[in-house]
Amino acid sequence: MLEVDARGMSCPIPVMKTKKALQDNPAECCVLVDAYVQVENVSRFAKARGYEVKNVEEDGETYRIIVTRKETGDA
Repeated sequence: MLEVDARGMSCPIPVMKTKKALQDNPAECCVLVDAYVQVENVSRFAKARGYEVKNVEEDGETYRIIVTRKETGDA
């Protein structure tokens, strides 16, 4: 799984790092941040790019955001 470590960075840098990681259209990506506002911003961005937030885990001061590419097909 592709991992983006954006801890210690202020917005919009976590979103920009996520944008760069999603350019290759990975099936799944994990983004590490350390503020809840960054969770909201990264999640909003990922959803706008056709991904869904599968899980958000909080471990101490770190949030782990797991995003997966939405599958298209069965209607």
